[in-house]
Amino acid sequence: AETAGTVTEPVAAVEEEEEEEEEEEEEDDLAGRFLRLEQEQNALLRALPPFGEPVSHVYHPLDYAWEPHCDFVRRYCRTPKRVLFLGMNPGPFGMAQTGVPFGEAWHVREWLRVVGGVKKPPSEHPKRPVLGLTCRRAERSEPAPRRTAPRPTRPVDGAL
Repeated sequence: AETAGTVTEPVAAVEEEEEEEEEEEEEDDLAGRFLRLEQEQNALLRALPPFGEPVSHVYHPLDYAWEPHCDFVRRYCRTPKRVLFLGMNPGPFGMAQTGVPFGEAWHVREWLRVVGGVKKPPSEHPKRPVLGLTCRRAERSEPAPRRTAPRPTRPVDGAL
């Protein structure tokens, strides 16, 4: 009689091998290629000379919030799409918190279901702490300047 389920390798080795194969596949897929491109661009940005006064703090969310950023890209960049991705001016309570180019942590966490750990940046402004996906503050757009109503002009020839 033949014995079913004979194991020739330890289970841990098989699991490690499967994980390595999955990682190799992920590196070759669209999201993996996109993430590699981002890392290359990020390296070029890091090579730029530092800003001078009055800039005191520069946040690099792809360095300290890489995990949620990768989760976002792997979830939503799976297949080619014909899109033009427009983002907001990145602010201290959006991408700076989560690594995701989206307006606020609540939407990233609850609506997009993005997960991942966020580390502290090396230099953090005391008024702009990085709290990651637990950040409760939201980006807000500056309101448009108030315009006063034009003054009514005097009717010409008595017409109203």
